[in-house]
Amino acid sequence: MAAVSSARESLSHALNNRYLPNLEYLLQGSILDSAVEHLMHRLKGLCDNVDTSPETFHDLEVCMSLRQPNSNQPLMLRVRRALGRDVPFQMRYLGQPEVDQRRPTLVRSCMDCACSSSILEFLTEMGFRLEFEYIAKGYMFRKGRMKITVSKLIKIVPGKQQDMANEPISQSYIVELSVVAPTGQENVGEEMRVFAEQLKPLVQLEKIDYKRLGSMP
Repeated sequence: MAAVSSARESLSHALNNRYLPNLEYLLQGSILDSAVEHLMHRLKGLCDNVDTSPETFHDLEVCMSLRQPNSNQPLMLRVRRALGRDVPFQMRYLGQPEVDQRRPTLVRSCMDCACSSSILEFLTEMGFRLEFEYIAKGYMFRKGRMKITVSKLIKIVPGKQQDMANEPISQSYIVELSVVAPTGQENVGEEMRVFAEQLKPLVQLEKIDYKRLGSMP
């Protein structure tokens, strides 16, 4: 138990002191199922490696939370594993989004690392609890350092996690444009804004203020 306590204290210390050199710049939107093929054709023409098919993914994502002393905000970690492929699990920390009107994108600190299949058990031992989980299936494109994902989110039915007959959360796809870059590269946001303009009117990519959404009646 001493090792678990030490790991928890080290993680909290790193987050509280902002020992996270990378920032994620993010724009998000959605598109109806009936129009997604048009978006796929547009992305194939705009992105790198247009002669090859886009990379596909079929992942289970689990969000775990840990209540912290002297803080109203729990620590949230996301663990993602590929379904049907033998690859390492991926763990991600995302900081609170910064919505600055002078910036064209949402910005948040982030940290990614590969980990073993025992990561969920380890986090549970540290005191983390399950918040939610879902399946994400879709396509990933790249344009330079930008990553574009087109994802269908699927509700998990117990005992049928890998069955695509599970119920989709909505009749649309989530579209995300993101870049992970070191602190200080403010030109990233402008590059993303220019690219997002080329996807209109098929999809409107915006910086979403989650705090404002959470306070709406």
